[in-house]
Amino acid sequence: MSKITPFLWFDTQALEAAKFYTTIFQNSKIHGEEKFKNSGPDEKQTVQIISFVLDGQEFQAMNAGPLFRFNESVSWLVDCADQSEVDYYWEKLTADGGKESQCGWLKDKYGVSWQIVPKALGECFARDTSGNVMKAMLSMKKLIISELEAACK
Repeated sequence: MSKITPFLWFDTQALEAAKFYTTIFQNSKIHGEEKFKNSGPDEKQTVQIISFVLDGQEFQAMNAGPLFRFNESVSWLVDCADQSEVDYYWEKLTADGGKESQCGWLKDKYGVSWQIVPKALGECFARDTSGNVMKAMLSMKKLIISELEAACK
């Protein structure tokens, strides 16, 4: 049986990013590091490939130089049960240089895009026939459940 694992290309921060992410998400850990000889500027063995799990989802990351950059065409969606989860992930992932975007999207300090989405968003869209929920969402950076629910009444 095949398995799909997201693979992230970093310039030099793969291990740092994996450590950062595993402190944010429960049920997370780094479980593998591959070191390559002569891959660093001082010709010591440096970590090139990291295997890690974020809340049960397997990931791999690689230090491979600045050739490719992250962009919004690929993002990680975090389903949040309530506003406290939205606030928690938003705060952690925008810390130390992360950037807020629109409609529940952000980029972390490594340039990886995340969607921090409360369960209530889908519920509000399902009840709204006026387009008010969409208008409310488009006006927000971090999604605020009370404002989304007010828009769908």
